[in-house]
Amino acid sequence: MITKKIFDDTKTAFSLKSNDDLNRALFLFSMINRPTLVKIGTYLTNISLKLHLPVEGLIKSTIFKQFSGGETMEECMDVIEKMYTRKVHSILDYSVEGKEEEAQFDAAMKKKINIIEFAAKKKELPYAVFKPTGIGRFEIWEKVTSKETLSKEEEEEWARVKNRVDLICGAAHKNDISVLADGEESWMQDAADDLMEEMMEKYNQEKAIVFNTLQCYRWDRGNYLQALHLKAKAAGFKVGAKIVRGAYMEKENQRANKMGYPTPICESKEATDVSFNGVLAYCLGQIDDISLFVGTHNEMSNYLALQVMEDKNIAINDSRVWFSQLYGMSDHISLNLAKKGYNTAKLVPFGPVREVVPYLIRRAQENTSVKGQTGRELALLIEEKKRRKGEPTKGNRE
Repeated sequence: MITKKIFDDTKTAFSLKSNDDLNRALFLFSMINRPTLVKIGTYLTNISLKLHLPVEGLIKSTIFKQFSGGETMEECMDVIEKMYTRKVHSILDYSVEGKEEEAQFDAAMKKKINIIEFAAKKKELPYAVFKPTGIGRFEIWEKVTSKETLSKEEEEEWARVKNRVDLICGAAHKNDISVLADGEESWMQDAADDLMEEMMEKYNQEKAIVFNTLQCYRWDRGNYLQALHLKAKAAGFKVGAKIVRGAYMEKENQRANKMGYPTPICESKEATDVSFNGVLAYCLGQIDDISLFVGTHNEMSNYLALQVMEDKNIAINDSRVWFSQLYGMSDHISLNLAKKGYNTAKLVPFGPVREVVPYLIRRAQENTSVKGQTGRELALLIEEKKRRKGEPTKGNRE
């Protein structure tokens, strides 16, 4: 029986944090815990960057250092190797967003392939990740999803998008590195789902190399997964499923309300939990067909996964089941899972400070909207600080 005490071990959770690291995390999470401060900080940060004020140093020493591995892959290796000493793997995520030009999409594709080839040489890096709209215009994904007729130019553009996705997935297959496609807004997601299914059929014949993301705050994801499972069994390929709760709830509800269609989002937090946990249990119940990547900071869902694995006699280190949290958050989950022997990875954002800031701000905003999330982080950090004060002085630990 899985006991609900695994994640309370703060000594293990923060074993990689010096006292200075701990104090910085305490400061940042106390700020993030106040939605008004997050709004003000977001506004001031965006204005400062637009006016080219000299704030990059401050940003790099605070929020960037907490939630990003560095500016380059090589720079990230310090934190990646450090986490690996605690059996925590990493996933490099080049977190530059908002590009619109074909040359930028080609460059992003090459960057993703470069990361895959880099990861293939590093035991610490079992996965790569890409965002569909990072390698093709949002509008083209949206138009394909809505099944509108494409112009000749748009057909050529869509062919280039598909080719970029194929080249990324092909590189992952060649290098034996699994690749995760991010989930995005519902009004472009059908095109991404269909394309990732094509990639699974092409590259997941023996095992799951290509993973699609299911945002389980959508009430239709359980049915979608079951339909995909049937297709996979009929066509003879494995399903790679990354499951998360979701990141665009306010935007989804606002658009549905504005355009007068039923929202695709579950009616409540409780309904989202039921959706997520149902998808999780289904995947673990079909482990011979579905490889599962559990991307959640929710302790109860992680406990459920551990319990279902035990009930179904799935080994804790089964390569078809991975757990993941974001770098700089939920170390009490990641490091304690890894200590117990579960496959665990941190998603490590990186890139130029100025270009990664929008991504980091979005993460801060997401945290303020998750009830209890930041409060739990703060409570554990405070508990660890008290624990250290009770120990003989050792100076700043590594």
